[in-house]
Parts: sequence; structure tokens; C-alpha cells
Amino acid sequence: MKTILNKYNQYLKSKNKLNFETYNDLHNWSINEISDFWKSIANFFQIKFDTAPKSIYKFNKDFTRTQWFNKAKISYSKNIFKNERLKTPAIKYQDEDGQYVEISWNSLKNKTLEFQQTLIDNDIKVGDRVVGYCSNTPEVIAAFLAVNSLGAIWSSCSPDFGYDSVLDRFNQIQPKFLFYHSKYKFNGKEFSLDSKVLNLKKSIKSISSLFDLNTKSIFTTVFNDVELNFKSVDFNHPIWILFSSGTTGKPKAITHRTGGMILEHSKALAIHQNVCEKDTYFWYSTTGWMMWNYSLGSLLLGCSLCIYNGSSVFPDNRVLWRLVNKAKINHFGHGAVFFENLLSQNSNDFDSFDFSHLKTIGSTGSPLYRETHLGLNKIFPKTHIISLSGGTDVCTGFIGGNLDLPEIPGEIQCKMLGASVEVWNDKGVQVVNEMGELVLTKPFISMPLYLWNDKDYINYKKSYFSKFDNIWNHGDWVTQTLSDGIIVHGRSDSTLNRSGVRIGTSEIYSSIKNLSYVDDSLIIHLDSRNDNKLILFIKSFSKIDDKEIKSLIRISCSPRHVPDFIFQTPDIPYTLSGKKVEVPIKKILKGDKLSNIISKDSLKNPKSIDWFVKFYENFSKSLA
Repeated sequence: MKTILNKYNQYLKSKNKLNFETYNDLHNWSINEISDFWKSIANFFQIKFDTAPKSIYKFNKDFTRTQWFNKAKISYSKNIFKNERLKTPAIKYQDEDGQYVEISWNSLKNKTLEFQQTLIDNDIKVGDRVVGYCSNTPEVIAAFLAVNSLGAIWSSCSPDFGYDSVLDRFNQIQPKFLFYHSKYKFNGKEFSLDSKVLNLKKSIKSISSLFDLNTKSIFTTVFNDVELNFKSVDFNHPIWILFSSGTTGKPKAITHRTGGMILEHSKALAIHQNVCEKDTYFWYSTTGWMMWNYSLGSLLLGCSLCIYNGSSVFPDNRVLWRLVNKAKINHFGHGAVFFENLLSQNSNDFDSFDFSHLKTIGSTGSPLYRETHLGLNKIFPKTHIISLSGGTDVCTGFIGGNLDLPEIPGEIQCKMLGASVEVWNDKGVQVVNEMGELVLTKPFISMPLYLWNDKDYINYKKSYFSKFDNIWNHGDWVTQTLSDGIIVHGRSDSTLNRSGVRIGTSEIYSSIKNLSYVDDSLIIHLDSRNDNKLILFIKSFSKIDDKEIKSLIRISCSPRHVPDFIFQTPDIPYTLSGKKVEVPIKKILKGDKLSNIISKDSLKNPKSIDWFVKFYENFSKSLA
């Protein structure tokens, strides 16, 4: 198979007279010759600039002052619709009711024009914020493209966000216009957003107009030529504002640059996932998770973007795999937990499915365990398994896939091109085959433009540059292996450090997850001057065996990381994007007030956290 990475290497050989023997050689060039690298990406993917850049990259040791594509003018939506002549569908869509529809490029363009006119009628201009409180439907994509075509700035929350959580986010950016779905379905039940939306309009005075997408949910194919107007903006003009999960404080309003998203997503999807023109790309997401924005990048490449609106396990846990068959999906992505749950079921159920067209399976959100990777290899022997790690902060991955390299289960294959990734210990020394902090030693094109309302980059620098001077610290605890793969152990602020031996929480979870009575787990390290306790919580509806659990952890991890206490809990809290809530639980067990720690509206299962509050009230003395 001739991959896009291979084609890119041939392009560099032909156009730049560059010949790289290994991927590491190519990666080193991409982070040492940054101007040449990003120029080659723009040219290779035939990115349309309305005004060419005066310069590509001007370094500043203060990463926030680094200049990218100076004076260049560009339009994201214009680069999307450069693919409008393709005969393949622009969007393939299915909802919980089983309604499946394929939407042509012409139809998408017509709907975008319709929304563009609505926005113009409501006086939306360059730089205005337009927000969506909506489900994952084709209309939302058209609404975003219309917003973008006018140079306005997009932000969205999914319907599962509670009112307070949405208010915390949108109120920061003072939007002028709100798209929403008055009704939506999830897990077989219908919900209304009407009262929440009316309260948002009352609370956020900047919102002058509302638009119910349920009234404009029908795409019609119009065969005459449609002329969309595209506002050309500066390469560094904001494209969208994404929000952090809000599990460690008030959600950060992370603002991304237009050109950075175009170049980075083209590179990441094509080179690191081998997404090709006319492929069908799917990643299960909601409009409140960065993977929704990331997936839009497949349209830049001339793909059919497949989206699903609803629960990924309703009406049953095979619904998405039936969609894979129906839509002929080539690239399928979901959170690591989804794949773990998949393997706990009968894999023989897949015997009737045809996965011959499935090229890659992608995983993110949390570490993909070695056992899970191996299990996926058995079910999908001809499909490349790709694990990505990055985040909302950059709306992409730092480390990801490479179809020209062998898979090593439990490891992420490579550092992604253009990302100057290293692993440092606490002294700021680079380490290999040893756990440490994932850092970026040079600026990266999809680093945030800024945090909204963050004067002088104070919160920006506190978030990413407080540990090491002029070095981006991402907050992930990882190991770079001798084979140059990366193992992600978890967030560095939730790692376990006993007697100087530090391991990631994922090691504990992995060691016990195959026990029949362990449905899920959460481990917390209470580390203070007078206290040094490890507390393990097991979600289980049957009797657990403390001795077996401790023995497994002693053997698989180390004697130092055997928990001091093991408690059974009815549920483990997760964020809406599927990440375990570790740091907030740690703060609860240290006596902090819940209201100062986390908004329950930011949780997938908000009632789960009440148990931990009561647990602290009842057991705090016995833990001392």
C-alpha cells in the first residue's frame, strides 16, 4: 500500500531534493526546518491562500509571540468547498431512529448559503461570536461553515451539557447569535432544551438572536450553481473557541487560529491516519468535544464525513458497527473506553459484518491498553490500530499513527510531524525509557492563539509554561520507549508517587481490569506532609477480593503501589468527553468544597460524584 506519508516523502524528494531514510529523519527535519516544513505541507495539500504569506515562521523564545504565516489571508470554509465538484457525498448521517441519509456537496453548499443569509440578516460580522447548543447533525456543520464564511468565530456545547456548564462557557465569550436544537434524542429518550435556551438568552445579554435548527433540518438538493461568499481572514484570525473540561477550575476558553487548523488537520488526518480523498471518515463525537472540530478536517481532504447523532450503544452495542457497513466507513474512531467495553462482549457477534473497507481504527480520550489493542487486532486483523494523544489545547495530537511503521500494542507509534516532542524529568533533563513529562521544546502551529479575555497571556503561561521556562508542558505523564514509541500513563497531576517511585494511574487500572468483578476503578494518592495514602475505588456489583487485587498490583506494578484502602463504589465519575475524573476526587478527599472544584454539569454521570462527597464525610477520620 502506497500511503500518503510515502507520497509526501516522494514529493519532498522531487520538489525539495530531500531524501529521508527513516521516519525519525523526516521528523527531525520537520522540527528543525520549521518554515520549510509547513511551507511544504501547504503546497502538498494545495491549500488555497487568498494572500500569500510574507514569511512562514518567526521564532520567539516566548512561544506566544512566535509568528506564523505573516500577512497571509485564508478562509477555512473556502478550503472546504474547493472539493464541491466531487461526486461522493459530503456527509453521511444517521440518528438513533435509524434514519440514514447521504448529503451531496451541492446540498451542503445550499444549506450553508441559507444560514449565511440568516447571519447576514442578523448583522453578524467578522470577529462576532456565534455559538451552538446542539446535537451532532448535518445542519450544525452547515451552520458552522456559514459562520466561518463571514469571518465570525464559532463555539459549541452539546445538549448533554447542563445549563450552568453552558453558561460558564458562553458567558465568557459574549456571543451575538445562538443556534440550538429545541429537541433532541439520546438513549431512546426525547429531551427539550427550550427552557435552558431561554434562560441563556436572559442571562447572556449579548445574545440578540436565536435560531432553532429543528425547524431547518431538511437538506434539499439544488442543481443550479450556488455562489457562496467567503470572507478572507488573517491566517491567525480565530476560527473557533474550545473549552477545557472544567474539572480543574473554570473552563479555559481556548482560541485557535484559522490557518493553523487548516494545515495541522490536513497533515494529521492524511499523513498520520492515511485519510485519502473520497474516503469515508467517522469519529464518534458530540459538538462539545474537540474531536468534532478535528473530524471536520476530513472535509478539507475531500472525504465524506460520517456522523452519528445519539448514544453509541443504543438501541444496542452494535449500532455503530452496522453503520460502518452501511456507510462503508474507511476510518473509524472512538474513545478507548468504548473499545474496552467492546472486548468484554462476545467477539463472535462480528462474524456477520464485512470490514474489508475499514482501513484504520482510531482511539483517544484515555490510554489504549496493550490488551485492548491486541483484542482489536484479533477482530480486525487487516485494520491498522491508531492511538492518538493531544487534546483540546491544540485540537489535534502530538503523538499518533504511522501506517509505514509496525504497530506495538500499548505504545503510540510516533511523534507527529512538526511537533517537537520530548520527555523530561522534573529537573528538565530529557529522558528515554523512563517516565516523565511530555513537553514541546519548540512552538507548534496549532498551539492556542490565546485564551479568551486573558490579558497579557497570564493564564495561558500559567497553564502551559509554569513548570519549565519557555517550554510547553502538556501535563501528560509518558515514556518514550527505545523503539521511539510513546506510552501514556495518565495525567502528571494524578500520578502516584510512593517512596520516590512514580507510576501512572493507567498502570493500576490495566493490572486489575480483567478481574471478573471489576467493572471500573479509580485510584487516588493522598500525598501531603502528614499523609501518604493510596485509595482504590472499585466499581462492582458483586463481591470483590481485596487480597487478589493487592496481589495483582504488587506483581504487575510494584509493592510500593499496593493501595492502603480499597472501597467499593456504585460508579466512577467521567467527564463528558469520556475521561476519568481523578484530580477533583483527590481534592474532595482532601476536604475541598465541591462547588470550588468542579461543575457537575461537566460530568457524563453527575450523580456519581455525590457518593464521593458523602464518602469523605463518613470516612475522612478513618483515612487519617
